Amino acid sequence: MNSRMRFLLASVLLAAATAVFAAESGPRLEPAPVTGAADIQASLQRGARNFANYCLNCHSAQYMRYNRLRDIGLSEQQIADNLMFATDKVGNTMTVAMSKVDAQNWFGAAPPDLTVEARVRGRDWLYSYLLGFYRDEKTATGWNNLVFPNVAMPHVLWSLGGTQKLVETTYEDREQAEAAMVSTRGLVEMERQGEHKYVVKTLAVDIPGSLSNADYRVFVDDTVNYMDYMAEPVKMHRINLGIMVLLYLAVLFVFAYVLKRSYWKDIH
Repeated sequence: MNSRMRFLLASVLLAAATAVFAAESGPRLEPAPVTGAADIQASLQRGARNFANYCLNCHSAQYMRYNRLRDIGLSEQQIADNLMFATDKVGNTMTVAMSKVDAQNWFGAAPPDLTVEARVRGRDWLYSYLLGFYRDEKTATGWNNLVFPNVAMPHVLWSLGGTQKLVETTYEDREQAEAAMVSTRGLVEMERQGEHKYVVKTLAVDIPGSLSNADYRVFVDDTVNYMDYMAEPVKMHRINLGIMVLLYLAVLFVFAYVLKRSYWKDIH
């Protein structure tokens, strides 16, 4: 076997091992929808509203200033009237009135700052996390999460999205468990229990919320889009600038190539 074939075989085995480890060490995340360029500004505005009303009560975004919301099409008056609850200056950062000591006493852990959470966790993780809450009477809050087991945060969006229950299906054969994961859409996890026992965990609606499942997913998607924007407000500008630089280098390459041909024409 030559070196190239050994390399390809090693790559396949590594990918298979990675997939198996991922299946047994955590849930299969549900990909966050990709919002089109024509709809992204409206989604960001709705996401900013969602974040200010449901997240900013406990979580801060201390590296994000309110006036940056002008970049997504909001006026300072709209920001002041609808989104500023903890300050009266549009140039201030998104902080909360709750102290870390109170948060520690109430929740057992201070809620993390969410400014760059999207860069740390990723959009798919955040989307799946917000969809992954289910009722669990064994926890202090009465809630648990398939993506973040035993998280201290309660499900603050339950009135909108409703409540879910954990469904566990046991399989005696690994291939059957993997087949069940493949056939299951959305968030799912396979956990190994014993030598020949596998449990596939999924979520099912228990009590519907005020929003339909489709509308709630749009709500979560808008919120995740805003958190992704908040983590790097200049992201689109950076991408556009990078494209311009690449185009400039492409044009420069043409002139450099013509100049090279001119220098070397007498030699070749």
